[in-house]
Amino acid sequence: MQTSVSTPNAPEYCTVCHARALTLLEVISKVPYWRCNDCEATMMDPHHWLSAAEEKAIYDLHDNNLDDPGYQRFLEKLMVPLVDRLPDEVHGLDFGCGPGPALAQMLCSEGMEVSLYDPVYQPATDVLERQFDFITCTEVAEHLHDPKATFRQLDGLLKPGGWLGVMTCFQTDDARFANWHYRRDPTHVVFYREATLARIAQAMGWTLEIPAKDVALFQKPQKA
Repeated sequence: MQTSVSTPNAPEYCTVCHARALTLLEVISKVPYWRCNDCEATMMDPHHWLSAAEEKAIYDLHDNNLDDPGYQRFLEKLMVPLVDRLPDEVHGLDFGCGPGPALAQMLCSEGMEVSLYDPVYQPATDVLERQFDFITCTEVAEHLHDPKATFRQLDGLLKPGGWLGVMTCFQTDDARFANWHYRRDPTHVVFYREATLARIAQAMGWTLEIPAKDVALFQKPQKA
């Protein structure tokens, strides 16, 4: 249900690209959502973000079961095109792996070495002191409070020529935004269009491929 509020004040900048060009897209149940006029991201007003404890309570309800064939097919949308682009004997990082790192297990079954990091469930930061041949980031980008800083961090964690695989539901239809299942998750605070991902790639100096719906593969350039 859409509810009007009195002229909310826009956040200072877009969390994805830090442009100071935000337009009110819609107010839904008293929560403003803002559209960046530069990168086309949509962001929930930061005043309505949940606390870390509230977010974790919701994450704890997720059931990411590796034995579920449907969940395996879901993860294969990213895994298959990523593996096709990787050489042999690579070491990757499952960034934001959650409590059940199913994708990491699937990649290990392909003969790859995969380290884990998650600020909630695998918070040991020593794993972030090296670089990786590839990084996976599945169903994570929509939770980020400062995506620009996180993508910079991921760039630093990638070796030259390395790949970053991101899976997140692309936002496409403004008319359906209010009822979109992805928006209704209160831990989802930022939504990306393909144009947003292209803007991220441009800012980072990466190349971008979209091999499947809701999947982005970024490649960091080799050193000159």
